[in-house]
Amino acid sequence: MATDITRRSLIQAAGAGTLAAPFILNGTPALAASQTEATMTLSPVETRSFKLGAFRIAVIRDGMRASGAPNETFGTNQPAETVGALLAANFLPADNFVNSFSPTLVDTGSDVVLFDTGLGEGGREAGMGRLAEGLKALGYGPEQISVVVLTHMHGDHIGGLTEAGAPAFPNARYVTGRTEYDFWVSPDRVGTGAEQGHKGVLAKVKPLAEKITFIEDGGEVVPGVTGINAFGHSPGHMIFRIESDGKPLILTADTANHYVLSLQRPDWEVRFDMDKAAAAATRKKVFDMVATDRIAFVGYHMPFPAVGFAEKAAEGYRFVPLSYQFDL
Repeated sequence: MATDITRRSLIQAAGAGTLAAPFILNGTPALAASQTEATMTLSPVETRSFKLGAFRIAVIRDGMRASGAPNETFGTNQPAETVGALLAANFLPADNFVNSFSPTLVDTGSDVVLFDTGLGEGGREAGMGRLAEGLKALGYGPEQISVVVLTHMHGDHIGGLTEAGAPAFPNARYVTGRTEYDFWVSPDRVGTGAEQGHKGVLAKVKPLAEKITFIEDGGEVVPGVTGINAFGHSPGHMIFRIESDGKPLILTADTANHYVLSLQRPDWEVRFDMDKAAAAATRKKVFDMVATDRIAFVGYHMPFPAVGFAEKAAEGYRFVPLSYQFDL
């Protein structure tokens, strides 16, 4: 059962729902050979940085891709026409959508914390896996990353942990949720819909286990950064509250994966949500908090620079993108 939500606790047990395949390094939908998609993947790497109190926040676009019929990923329990109509009402095409991947860096002055690592070398043939490029553009080398936080362990979040078989961030320690790790490394995943993700975690995450700090709900990553359970998208999916000088930001990871389809219709099922009922309940709890408290959030798959606000609207929320709020 869901519990009451507070800023430090979003507890929703992951049930035994059908396991959908997570975003993975190999076998992702191939890009069609169109000029639009070629331009999309070959554009210069994009970054956006701003101040949050004494912290520097930077978002890096690891990549983006056209991902096919929206109704095959979002609103899978709805008629395709209903999904298309909502997109059209928001000036978006009904027959395709763009998926963007955006790791976030938080420089506290004492630590340089990276949240998620993109697709890594496995995504480069499709023009993705550009995190290292983005970090360089921001003035950081991989050796400067002191903490790597994994919000969850789908392939587009763990792919950049290694490079040519070695740790990509040689001086980093790692932080992730105990529930998430235990789920993915378990041999119980063999022969299930989660087996491919299990293999990815064994290859990318388990070799780093000696350097991992496992946290539970309310666990501190570094001063000013706190983990919060937000289960559903994956069994141990976590979000993070980042706060400096009284200024908060919620890193929502994959709580919502489309700024229209997931926010305006939080009850709609999403293909990659492993426990769909829990994910929908978590979406409403997280974005009720974000909207009520008027807190900025950064979401991994939101339109770049992936930062904005959520306003309550009808049966869901309206995404209000970042403008100049943090520049003054």
